[in-house]
Amino acid sequence: MTEARTRTTPRAAVDAPVNGAGRKGTKAAKPGSDYTAASIQVLEGLEAVRRRPGMYIGSTDIRGLHHLVWEIVDNSIDEAMAGYARTIRVTIAKDGTVEVIDDGRGVPVGKHSTGKDALEVVHTVLHAGGKFGGGGYKVSGGLHGVGVSVVNALSEWLRVETARDGSIWAQEYVRGKPTGPVTKVGPQGDRKGTRTLFRADPEMFESTDYSFETIAQRMRESAYLTKGVWITLVDEREDREKSFHFEGGLQSFVRHLNRNKEALHDRPIYVDRREGSTMVEVALQYNDTYAENVLAFANNINTVDGGTHVTGFRAALTSSLNDWARKAGVLKGSDGNLSGDDVREGLTAVISVKLTDPQFEGQTKAKLGNAEVKGQVQTAVTEALTQYLEENPGDGRKIIDKCLTASRAREAARKARDLVLRKGALDGLSLPGKLADCQERDPERSEIYIVEGDSAGGSAKAGRDRRFQAILPMFGKMLNVEKARLDKVLSSEKIRPLIIALGAGIEGIDDSFDITKLRYHRIILMSDADVDGAHIRTLLLTFFYRHMPKLVEAGYLYIAQPPLYRVSTGKVTKYAQTEKDRDRIIKEFNTKNLSVQRFKGLGEMNADQLWETTMNPETRTLLRVDSENAAQADEIFTKLMGENVEPRKEFIKAEARKVQNLDV
Repeated sequence: MTEARTRTTPRAAVDAPVNGAGRKGTKAAKPGSDYTAASIQVLEGLEAVRRRPGMYIGSTDIRGLHHLVWEIVDNSIDEAMAGYARTIRVTIAKDGTVEVIDDGRGVPVGKHSTGKDALEVVHTVLHAGGKFGGGGYKVSGGLHGVGVSVVNALSEWLRVETARDGSIWAQEYVRGKPTGPVTKVGPQGDRKGTRTLFRADPEMFESTDYSFETIAQRMRESAYLTKGVWITLVDEREDREKSFHFEGGLQSFVRHLNRNKEALHDRPIYVDRREGSTMVEVALQYNDTYAENVLAFANNINTVDGGTHVTGFRAALTSSLNDWARKAGVLKGSDGNLSGDDVREGLTAVISVKLTDPQFEGQTKAKLGNAEVKGQVQTAVTEALTQYLEENPGDGRKIIDKCLTASRAREAARKARDLVLRKGALDGLSLPGKLADCQERDPERSEIYIVEGDSAGGSAKAGRDRRFQAILPMFGKMLNVEKARLDKVLSSEKIRPLIIALGAGIEGIDDSFDITKLRYHRIILMSDADVDGAHIRTLLLTFFYRHMPKLVEAGYLYIAQPPLYRVSTGKVTKYAQTEKDRDRIIKEFNTKNLSVQRFKGLGEMNADQLWETTMNPETRTLLRVDSENAAQADEIFTKLMGENVEPRKEFIKAEARKVQNLDV
């Protein structure tokens, strides 16, 4: 999971009445009433990208920043998938410039039908590229032809060099506009491929600080998905370097994902078949955990929202295991079939399809829509899985035994869920007894603080704006859901009130989680800034990631940022979240008569202090929780909260040197 720092002001705060403590909302500006022919604007070239960058890269936060890297690297990966490139090198320079070099065919040069050079057209015109007519690429991830031109538009500066036709050709751009023509800068010699350098425009992004780990994770995935390619990542800011090369492809990928778990069968089940014009490659392996971890890719693009390839895989998995279990006599005639949820518990799988004309939803390509792919994947997986089970009946029985155990636990969880739902319905408006609900009933205008302890809960209830802020105190030892089946989760006295309060159900039972029924669109975790608080926060994050992932994906989960220090002159008071901020404030005051207080917990703050520092939408800072990288998030939660102790020890040893403030 990643965290994005953000300010959030609920719409309920606009023109709302005062809550008895002198807190006022902000009046909304009245929209303009003049709408004439002069209001119609035509945006030329790449101006539309700079005006509305979110339409092309999803956002202008840290995710959008990294999307620039993905667009350039994906072009190099396309060359590798086509069999022309073997090496890709990504370098982050000290000044934030990113360089991507491959040894592919290079971007074509020469006069284009538009009258411009082809190199310039590719970099300055939307929907221009070699992936439309079928002559340049049989399979590629970039189908809209907007990738490199969008990067160019959102870069302060970009330079491209291409080795073609015996020469090196180059062109430079400033914020998407060429500074001169395409020029020959030297002989080609032994050089091959394309070299692109760009510096993200700080005017367009909230931050231009790249994450080495985020890029490394993406490069690792790309290397797994493209067998034989070498990808090197260099970070000159910290003198770090990693290289990725996997001859085992998806099988190596699945082993990597399961390395901190106990596998039920030693060798991943592997599918590699062509169905029509589509290449279907799947690797899967069961482990002893209770979570499902399925990653899906189409032309090496991570389709985080799934699509037809995932639907086909799930159908094949469920039907194949049921058919084999009955044929092997593990399932009797009177036994009911295993459900999709049953056969996916403890499953790790990677699905990769490569096709000539993928249909993605949106430029960020989150979901595959090709209808024919469902049947192609289902056929390929069914045939391969059936063959594997016939040849490895011992592994088959281990898998079915786990599925049967999951089925029995899921039936118990279904009863527990029904009890939770009935409890919520019977309680009606009162909901859980500990919940102090808000007056607002529109989820978009409502938020709930999940607070550690009764003491902090009391301060939060007294300090909140009851119009749109609800408070749910959590106390006592919370269940570690990473080590518990769903029936145990639903039976937990600590978790049941949370599920009832949120109102959307829970994942894992008959698709019963319904995000449209969620009662709050800002769910804010607020715990003490000490070891116990961090532990409770981690337990809650694990719960949400494992059992309400759609809530996280929707961007509804936040972490409050209460201060650690209060610095006061008696007349003026400021708050600091770190020692560095505290020292800066002390220097600003430049006086000897200072009072410096370190808060040990939220309960030490009075209601007004908690409101002023942590709950007031006008002044607070929240961290939004994001799980863009599912593989990395799954690894972290397994490592920190799973049964296997050794990976946790290694993680603590590796990260201990980064700790600055430790409460003991």
